[in-house]
Amino acid sequence: MTDRELALTSIRYRRMVLRIIKEAGAGHTGGSLSCIDILNVLYNDVLNVAPATFADPARDRYIHSKGHCVEALYTVLADRGFFPDAHLHTLSHYQSHFVGHPTRKVNGVEHNTGALGHGLSVATGLALAGARSSRRFRVFALLGDGELTEGSVWEAAMAAAHYGLDNLVVIVDRNGLQISGRTEDVMGLEPLAQRFSAFGLEVRTCDGHDITELRAAFDEIPFAPGRPSLLLAHTVKGKGVSFMEGQAGWHHHVPNEHEYRLALQELQSAEAELQVAHG
Repeated sequence: MTDRELALTSIRYRRMVLRIIKEAGAGHTGGSLSCIDILNVLYNDVLNVAPATFADPARDRYIHSKGHCVEALYTVLADRGFFPDAHLHTLSHYQSHFVGHPTRKVNGVEHNTGALGHGLSVATGLALAGARSSRRFRVFALLGDGELTEGSVWEAAMAAAHYGLDNLVVIVDRNGLQISGRTEDVMGLEPLAQRFSAFGLEVRTCDGHDITELRAAFDEIPFAPGRPSLLLAHTVKGKGVSFMEGQAGWHHHVPNEHEYRLALQELQSAEAELQVAHG
């Protein structure tokens, strides 16, 4: 896919995320919108995994550590053919497997997540298994910046560096907000790049909404031989919908009918502008 095609896909994904959250009456809107471009590039350009190869021991693994933003993951997995689109519309319904956090009962989900701070530990273990086998598969983990205050994140980072896991790729969705406000007010993380570097990870930064920058960053992995790669992706919570952007209140909030229609109008305008810009 071209950069333009991926950008258009992100708009389509955002539209679906909003729809299923509104239908369900629950969901993590802001964080799903902030990470959707990352997931788009991973599943459409980077990961060696597909429905037909999901049981292949040599496949790449993806761990969605910021599990509360599962609506983004479900949307992308459906688009990649792991299950029918119709299943998305059962989100949070009685007896549906499509609950508010990833579960292995949903095809394409590698591991149950949602207890924040645990995903990197799981990913590190998987990467270590891969490094000690002949398959050398890669493991990708997406963390929210709000979960970085969990000590287990830093224990896992230290272990990943100790074992030289250059088949591990950590992505931080750095939108600067968590449920209770700005991350720097709740528990300061900066200088974040230097902290991860001090723990032995090779760090790169990018605009987490720029398709070209994301693709270029992933093309460079591993960033350094014998070191885990960490991509610090600067994002905007609620990206794509002006009245949601940068608002902590949209961490877990469902748009009403008026907000939903306004959001769809903005996304439609963005799509039209992109079409015009590229002819």
